[in-house]
Amino acid sequence: MNILNKLIISIVLLSGLFLPVASVLADTDLDAAFRKEFAFMENQKRVLQQRLAEQKVKAQQEQNKIAAENARIEKKLIDLENQNSRLNQRILEAERMIDSAESGQAALESTYEQANASLHDYGFGEIKKDKVFNQSTHPKKLSMIFDHANDLLSKLSSVYKEQSQYYLADGRKVDGEIIYLGNVAAYGVSPQASGALAPAGEGDFKLWSRDAADTAKSLAEGIVPAYLKAFIFESSRTAVDADQDKTLLDIIQSGGSIAWIIVALGMIALIMIILRAMFLKRSGSDAEKMLAMIRDDVSQGQLQSALAKCEHVKSAASRVVQATLRNADRDRDHIEDIISESILHESKYLNRYGAFIMVIAAVSPLLGLLGTVTGMIATFDVITQFGTGDPKLLSGGISTALVTTQLGLVVAIPALMLGNMMSSWSNRIKDDMENSALRVINLYEKSRLPEVPAKAA
Repeated sequence: MNILNKLIISIVLLSGLFLPVASVLADTDLDAAFRKEFAFMENQKRVLQQRLAEQKVKAQQEQNKIAAENARIEKKLIDLENQNSRLNQRILEAERMIDSAESGQAALESTYEQANASLHDYGFGEIKKDKVFNQSTHPKKLSMIFDHANDLLSKLSSVYKEQSQYYLADGRKVDGEIIYLGNVAAYGVSPQASGALAPAGEGDFKLWSRDAADTAKSLAEGIVPAYLKAFIFESSRTAVDADQDKTLLDIIQSGGSIAWIIVALGMIALIMIILRAMFLKRSGSDAEKMLAMIRDDVSQGQLQSALAKCEHVKSAASRVVQATLRNADRDRDHIEDIISESILHESKYLNRYGAFIMVIAAVSPLLGLLGTVTGMIATFDVITQFGTGDPKLLSGGISTALVTTQLGLVVAIPALMLGNMMSSWSNRIKDDMENSALRVINLYEKSRLPEVPAKAA
């Protein structure tokens, strides 16, 4: 398009140049000149068209060259992208390897820490402070740890002796021979005292409270007894307190003030049970013997003689029968009212302390529950303040919680059983009083009936 524009501009310019000439020349000359110019222009057109074709070819060649270069660049870009992807993959793999190495390093350090703690408990010292250990490679360090572990296993799976020291029961430290049964038991042999040993902490031992001198001396002489009196422990580094037999006072004391209240109620209930048993035994003398003693007198209507005999018997049934004999001449309804009144009078003595005993039997478990709640509250207060790391801190509250419940049941169960048994005993005495009085009335009324003469044959 640029070449055509240039051609048109040239024609316009040439036309401008030839206009003055055209006005001078004749028409024939103008036609010849025009044809000549036209031929020149045609020649220029062909030249321009040829140049245009050449430019197109050159442009096509340039375009093809650019397309080829673009294709080469795109291919190179794809190669670079693939290379970048491979490099990223290698970077990820390298990062995973680094993470794995760091994890392995952490695992190794953890293994060293565990090995150091485990071996230190058995007297191997701080292996991490060993200069040779610290300067060694990881495989060498692991090899050293396994060597120590093998030595430890060999030692713990055998019986061996060492000259050492241990504590006696009075706290004195004596020299002697310690015989180890692996790492689960130990015996001490010394002129001062011998026997089984218990851990005293930090690798020291103390003489066990129970006698095992014969076992220790036999092992020292190389003789294995048929029965080993041993104190079994997990580690010699942890101190073990000797077992102490708790007395009843210690148990009550561990329950706190509520435990003492329960014990006091139990003592009161025990005293009342004994007193009520004495009352019931004195009031519940055998009614059958008394009836057998006065039966003949009542049957013969001799009420004064029967009354005198009843006065020698000290029982509730005797007093009811006496009231019945004094009013035997009255009508039946009146006598039954007197009997009921006498039985009610005796009942207040027979029921003495019974209700209070049952109240104690009902209240004691509730006091035990109160102690349990109080102890658990104390336990949770300790947990809140100190955590759960030391079980000894929790034992006080738990002891209060368990001991008070135990004491409450110990008081309530016997009080409930004995209270019900004595209530049944009291009811039997009341039944005996009523039966005795009614039998006396029936005998006396039978004696007052007129005799029916026998019919003649």
